[in-house]
Amino acid sequence: MKQHMVIDSPYGPLTLVADDGVLCGLYMVGQRHRPQEETFGERDDTLFGDVTEQLGAYFAGELKEFTVELRLEGTPFQRSVWDRLRQIHYGETRSYGELAHLLGNVGASRAVGLANGKNPVGIIVPCHRVVGANGGLTGYGGGLDRKQRLLDFESGAALF
Repeated sequence: MKQHMVIDSPYGPLTLVADDGVLCGLYMVGQRHRPQEETFGERDDTLFGDVTEQLGAYFAGELKEFTVELRLEGTPFQRSVWDRLRQIHYGETRSYGELAHLLGNVGASRAVGLANGKNPVGIIVPCHRVVGANGGLTGYGGGLDRKQRLLDFESGAALF
């Protein structure tokens, strides 16, 4: 059974979605590949205590690694990409090609990009830490402005 709530963040409202009490979605307003609202289930503002606590600590600059339980639904390849994303440390970036290499398929950088774009739990699964081969910003489901702001925040260039 799915339930959701909406919290405020420095990046605008975030919709948290749980399936049987386990976080399965974190979506920004205007996010590409955002499911329809009616799929989020009933609203329950009591369900996400640990998640909201960790997000608050992250936005305060006090948390570098999330430990909340996740239920990520996707293909085996997508889940392997999302697992690799969680291994990119706070303040660091990797290119799509580097991730493809780490997955054992150097020619899969486009597939990595597509999987990255379908990440259902942004910020916590840090797809914003993936950049182009030259270090430049490339696509981000939440928008390039948000991606740049998240990277600046994690590098210490911008604090909230």
